[in-house]
This record gives sequence, structure tokens and C-alpha cells, in this order.
Amino acid sequence: MGGETARITALLGPTNTGKTHFAIERMLSYPTGVIGLPLRLLAREVYDKIVALRGPNAVALLTGEERIVPPRARFWVCTVESMPVTGEHDFLAIDEIQLCADPERGHVFTDRLLNARGRLETIFMGAETMRSTIAALVPRAQFVKRERFSHLTYGGSKKISRMPARSAIVGFSVENVYAIAELIRRQKGGCAVVMGALSPRTRNAQVALYQNGDVDYLVATDAIGMGLNLDLHHVAFSATTKFDGRRMRPLSAQELGQIAGRAGRYQRDGSFGVTGEAAPLSEEVVEAITEHRFEPIRKLEWRNPELDYRTPAHLIATLEARPDNPLLARAREADDLGALKALAAMPELAARTISRADTRLLWDVCRIPDFRGISHGEHAAMLAKIFADLHELGRIPDDWFARQIKRIDRTDGDIDTLSKRLAFIRTWTYVAQRKGWLDDESHWRGATRAVEDRLSDALHGALTQRFVDRRTSALLRRLKQKESLVADVNDKGEVVIEGHTVGRLEGFRFRQADTSDAGEAKTLRAAAVAALGPQFSLLSDRFYNAPDTELDYTEQGGLMWGEHAVGKLVKGPEALKPQVQAFVDDEAGADVAEKVTRRLQHFIDRKIAALFEPLMNVQNDEALTGLARGFGFQLIEALGVIPRDQVAQDVKSLDQDARGALRKHGVRFGQFTIFMPLLLKPAPTRLRLVLWSLAQGLQEFPESPPPGLVTIPAPQGMPEGYAPMSGYRAAGSRAIRIDMLERLADQLRSQDSRSGFEANADMLSITGMTLEQFADLMGGLGYKAEKGERAKVKPVDAVVPEAEGAAAPEGDVPVMDVAEAQPEGGIIEQPTPDETPADDTPPAAEALPDEGVAPVAETPAEPAPEEPVAETPAEEILPGTAPDAEIAGPEMEVFYTFTWGGNRGARRNDQQGNRPKGQGKGKPRGKGGQGGKPGGKGGPRRDDGPKNFQSRPPRKEKQIDPDNPFAQALMGLKKE
Repeated sequence: MGGETARITALLGPTNTGKTHFAIERMLSYPTGVIGLPLRLLAREVYDKIVALRGPNAVALLTGEERIVPPRARFWVCTVESMPVTGEHDFLAIDEIQLCADPERGHVFTDRLLNARGRLETIFMGAETMRSTIAALVPRAQFVKRERFSHLTYGGSKKISRMPARSAIVGFSVENVYAIAELIRRQKGGCAVVMGALSPRTRNAQVALYQNGDVDYLVATDAIGMGLNLDLHHVAFSATTKFDGRRMRPLSAQELGQIAGRAGRYQRDGSFGVTGEAAPLSEEVVEAITEHRFEPIRKLEWRNPELDYRTPAHLIATLEARPDNPLLARAREADDLGALKALAAMPELAARTISRADTRLLWDVCRIPDFRGISHGEHAAMLAKIFADLHELGRIPDDWFARQIKRIDRTDGDIDTLSKRLAFIRTWTYVAQRKGWLDDESHWRGATRAVEDRLSDALHGALTQRFVDRRTSALLRRLKQKESLVADVNDKGEVVIEGHTVGRLEGFRFRQADTSDAGEAKTLRAAAVAALGPQFSLLSDRFYNAPDTELDYTEQGGLMWGEHAVGKLVKGPEALKPQVQAFVDDEAGADVAEKVTRRLQHFIDRKIAALFEPLMNVQNDEALTGLARGFGFQLIEALGVIPRDQVAQDVKSLDQDARGALRKHGVRFGQFTIFMPLLLKPAPTRLRLVLWSLAQGLQEFPESPPPGLVTIPAPQGMPEGYAPMSGYRAAGSRAIRIDMLERLADQLRSQDSRSGFEANADMLSITGMTLEQFADLMGGLGYKAEKGERAKVKPVDAVVPEAEGAAAPEGDVPVMDVAEAQPEGGIIEQPTPDETPADDTPPAAEALPDEGVAPVAETPAEPAPEEPVAETPAEEILPGTAPDAEIAGPEMEVFYTFTWGGNRGARRNDQQGNRPKGQGKGKPRGKGGQGGKPGGKGGPRRDDGPKNFQSRPPRKEKQIDPDNPFAQALMGLKKE
């Protein structure tokens, strides 16, 4: 003990007052000294600091699980339980002296307060709440108050997602710490984990993650309140209650203040608050913490230090003795006293404790900490085994001890498994530190330390892997340090930043790599987009200068740059003036978005101008006036294709000059459709459907038909107006391309639709259909098809037709492919009967080139099936003769006779007497091919009997409609 002249100082004050630093400086000013610290972790930190100042040979470290004692050690750094109290050191200091009131360990600190002294100086460091108690128990003590270097402020409640950087979130159970750490990893990129149960090696590695800036958050137990010096700006409590080993209780203002005081180091201010499910702190508690005014400690935990080792019963009695000072309270039963009672009750050990030495050995064994925490029974059984070996053999057998170490020496498993093994090895490390318990103490101390180091490294790795996203945390650290991040986009579109693949760049949108949490994804995106700023700018410049050949549009209105979508078309003020919406991330900036939008608008405007050049010419032709200009704008609004029945009156109002002006622009006035043949090519058709779908406000755009087909199945379930926009007209079960329909109409105008006609080879060739398919098509166009059978006429070498223009029997005419029925350069359109060759023959530009539009038969025409030849019964054939053709019967064929099913065409035939020359004489009709009877079904319908038909002279005041199907015949009759 120190002499009567030794100085005793109580250095009191809140956290961040430099008390520990002051004590270390005072100790180093003496030849020898010892300092007791509350935690093994803090002891290791102080040891490393003094070693850096005085060298390893001058400093000893003494804790329950670690013993580093050089031969000439001058300064001893210890846990309070392990520190030597012989009074041989010049200086002695005890840190966190307010722990005298701790229910579990307080009796140890109280004993040091009452009995531990340095020869020349003793310092007790702690909270101001100990002032009155120290003054009463240590009258010679001098008091020095230290003021906090920085201020503490209350920050209220914050969500973890909004927790500021350099924060510590405090939990009071392992499960709570892990849950918070997992949440921090997802939302903030990662955190370090610090708990009192960690080994110094694991704890130091975790703290290094935080101190080095690899992570900005720390999740810890209340162990950080015991002197750990960390660079903390904010401390948040996830709970304000804790389990103290017996019950859940609220933390006192003093305990909260001890932890909150870790925020703000030296002269930098700090803050504290709550998070998660913790209720906001009351005004009284907040004021106590910020003003450092707490209730003084009235009683200290005490246990009798004067032990009687005569028997275990005497030892237990002295340990349970009551203090005689009202400031002291008997400590509750600790784990070592509970173990002593358990072992003393074992009959097999009673015979071994017959001397003071036996009882002292038993007490030393019972003080082995229960780091494993399995159960009191198992812990007592292990202690009984160790005591029995020590009592009988004088040592612990090496083979048994080796087996215990070997079972633990494994680094596989998860965090919980590694933590349990680490707790187990701490028990054996403590045993190895006891002097005289093992034969080769230095070997086993090294062996247990090596296992603990391996487990510590494995646990640190597991904690880091689970609670730290190194990719995100590294990017955030670089951003925080205001360093420029270099982003690289490889040929696969992968974005690599500082060696970390963070996602892909698809056009001007960043697609980050998959993450398990939305908060983590947000954090990663913030880091990546900050680095992608220059990349977006360079990419937009390259895109703006890219040729149109690198851009395209989809049938759903998407705009593509190579394989990446960079925008989409949206409805504009007019069908031919769509607008664009660029796909550009907001983080890329307004300049990039504007440049991409402008380039896309230029592309689609040029594409429309190129593919719809005939329409643009109509729009820009100032020579078009009056009705012609109005009709031209109707054609523009309809994107170049208008069914004639929708504008019949407008067409009728156009005079020959107006029509001629429109024909110069490639407009064709067909019987069924007004259209521009150049706009029926696949490329304009594809774009026309997109523009039409936009104008109609469709959610899903219909696709364009495959190019090159004359007929397709009739569209089903399509929006109204789809057929003409796709360049087809529905007729029956199929739809026929409108230009080929007009060619067919030219063929039909030369037929007698009143009396009936049959399909010729040209008609079938134009449509590329079989006879049955053609009959269905004609039905869709308004004709009636009457099916019949007749004897097939066999071809001869020379056949003279009955009359000019008479159709040959169907079975004798081979069906030609459409490509054979037209010149190689394209389709030669036939003038309608009411149009003169001088002004209506389409110019060469009107013929459709071979861009997939050349009519190709979708289904090859099949010859009419032959009827089986009837066989003469065998009994009717005389022996030696063969049946001739007349006896076998003629070969039959199927044919169709077509007549107009409506009234308009028949009326015009009746009124105009327009029967084509050579028709109606000897024409097969009806079943069996018989001609019609005079005055019958095919004759004129007049109330006053049969008359001769002649054309009515046209009125002078009204010109003949050149688009009338019978205009040519009328003109011919007029000339006659």
C-alpha cells in the first residue's frame, strides 16, 4: 500500500475530457506504474499506445485471457480484475471508477478504490457522480474536475436510412446488433461491429474498418461507452432498456450519458439521439446528458476481500459477509460464488478440500469465467474435472487439454458458430494463463493464442462479408473524399468503377447490378451515376454525330440505337409530325437529354420525309388549289391510303384538271381505293402503321403484314381502319393488297357481271389463288359465285375460240405465277375504262419495284380435281373387247360462274347497255354450262317489254366521271 504521504487524486468529469490520456502521461513520468482499465479491449488499446512510446520490453499486458510480461517490465496495463495490487508500483490508476456501482463487477472496483494504492501517486478517474462517495470513503483524496472539450446536442429520433455518416448505433443484445448491422449494410453499404465479447484482434480489425473510412457506420453494444476512443459524430440508441443478467431494466441517465458521450472527440461537437423502435428521450434525461448533471451514486457494490480458506464453507461465509459501512452494499451472488457453492456440494470433492491450500485451489478454479455460457451445470462439471486433475496430478493433463483445443480449432461455419468457438477458446486461454496449471505453460499459451487469432480473423472475415458491401462502401468512400471516380464501359456494356462492376449502360440509362435491397440499390446508383457523368456526355456526343443507319424504330414506336432503346415516339400535333421522348436518366443532366431528344427528332423527321416523299410533295405543292388541294390534305391525313367509299362525294366533285394535278404526284384513283402506289412498299407501310397507331392512341401497335404477299388472312381483332393502313382490303376470309385489287378490278370490268362470267387465268394469276379461294374472295367483293360441274374438254392441237374474248374452260387454262404475268421491272397497271391513255396511264415511277412488293402467290394454284371415270360393269363387257370412252363416261370439272350480287353494277349495265363484245353468245351458263334464255334471268328488266339498249348522250353541263367503271364504253358508244 502507498504511504501516508502518497498523493490520491480523484480526476472526475464527463467523457471526452482527456482523463485517460492524462493518467497515461502521469504514469510514464514515474519509473514504474500500473493502470487498471474496465475492458480487455481498452487495455489492449492503451497497451499498444504505450508500447509505441516506450517499446515492448518496458510494457506488460495482463488480462484474464492475455498475458504479456517482459522480464523487465516497468509499466503494467491490466484489466481491473487482473491488476497487481501489491503496492510495489510508484503510480497506480483506476479508470471508470463509477463502475463501483455495477451489479456484476462493482465489488472489484470498490475493492480497488478502498485498497489499491501507488507508492507515490494514485488517480481514480471517472464520473462526477462518484465525488461524494469517494470523499466519504477516501478522505485524503483531492478532487480535480475536468470539463468536456466539446458540446453534446440532442438530435431526436432518426431513421437508420437517414443516419448521418460517422455514426454509431447502439444495441444491447447480439441479435439486435446483427439485425441493425444487416439493415445498415443494405441501406448504407456496410458497417463495423464492436461487442465486448469479441477478441481484441477481431475488435481491432473491425474498428480499423471504421477508422480507415472503409465504412461510415458502427454498430456496437454499450461496450463503446467504456473508454473506446473512436471518431464518432453521432450516437443513436436503438433501445433504452437492457437485460442485466436477471431482468430487463431501463438504462439510467448516467449510463445513457456515458455512451452518448462517445460522440464528438476532442474539440469537435457531437450529437446523440434514438432510432428504430426506441422511444424519444424525455426532456429531463436530455438535459441531464447535455449538462452532465446526474444523480450522485449513493451506494457501492462490495464483497469481503478478507477470505477464510479453512474450508469451502468458511470461504462461502466470508464471501457472503455484509459490510459495516452504510455506503457499501453486499454484492449479489456472482458466477464464481455460484460455482463455488455447486462444487462444494459435490460429495466427490468434499474429501479433496481438507486444507487451506485445497480450498484456495478450489476458489481459483471457480474463478474461471464462464465465457461459453452454455449452462451452470456444464460449467460446474468442467470446473470439477479441472480441480480434480489439479488436486490429484498437480496439473491438467496435456492430452485432455489438447483435445479441448483441437475441437475448437476450426475456422469454418457462420458468425454464430465462430463466435461460440471463440468464447470456448477464451476459457482455455484463461486456463493457460494460470501459473502452474500446465506442464508447458508457454507452449499452451502460444497454442491457445494462435487458435484465438485464427478464429478472430475468421470471425472478422465473416462479419465483414455479411455486414460490409465492399463495392458500395468503396465507392461511397471515394465520393466522400471528393475524389473523381473513373467509369469505364467495356464492349459488353458493363460499367466498371474503380475495379467494381456496378451495372450496365443501356443507351443512356444505367442498369445497376442486382442488389438485395432497395436502399442498397439507391446508394449504389448514387455512387455510380456520379462517376458516369463524363461518360454520359461523351456518349451523347457520339450519338448526336451517329449516322441515321445506326438508328431505327420498332413497330411499337420504340427508337433504337443499335440494340439499345434510347427513346420512343409519342403523339404529335399531326400524324406525320410525331414527337419523341428520350430515355435518359435524370442524373445524366438536362444537356444530355436535350441533345438526345434533338437527334432523335431529326432522325424521325428525315425518315418520314424520305418514306413519305410523295405526300410531302403534295403538301408543299402551291400549284394545288381549291378542291384538289383540299383532297390532297385529306390524303395526307390518311397517310396516303383512303377507301374510295369514304370520299365518294369528294372524288365526284373533282374535275379532270384537279385529278390530273393529283395524278402528277402519283395519286391513283382506283375503283376501291384512292392511294399512292409508292407508299405501298414495305418500309412506308411499316412506318404508316406506327404513325397511325400513335394518332389513334393505341396502347399496343398492330404489326405490318409480311412483305411480298398478294393476299393474307383477313385481319381478326384488329382496330378499325387497320386493313387499308396495312395496304390491304378484306374480302371474304382473306385480304388482298389494294394495288392488286385494282388490277383485278380492271379484269372484272371487261366481264359480263350481269349474265355471269368465269375466272380466267389472268385473274387467278393476279391473286395467286386456287379457284375455290378466288370464289371466296369474289364473294367478299360483292359477287355471287355459282358452282357447277361439266365435262372436261380435252385440248386439241388447234382450237378456234367461239368468239373473241370468250373464256376457255377453267380446266384447260394453267394458272400462272404473278411474276410471270408482269414485266421484270414491276407491275404494269391497266387503265380503267373511263380514263384515256393520254392522262391516266401511270408513269414509270408508279410501278412498284421489287422491294418485297412484287406479288407472290401465297398458295400455289391447284388444278381442279378430276372426277373418277365410271367403270363399266364386267358382266356388260363382251369377251375380247375393251370399254371405250363413251361407255366409261366423260371426265368432269368444277367451275364457278360469277354475277354481281349488288344493284349498282346491274343498274349501270341495264341503263348503259354496256355488254362487252363477244360475250353472251354461246357462253356456258349454270349447271351443265347451258346459256341463258332470252328474256330470262339475264335479260333486261323493263316494264314495257324488251327494247334495244343504247348509251344515253352525256349532258353538256356535266362531264363524264373518268373514274366510272363504264366510262370507256360510254365514250365508245358516243363516238359511234
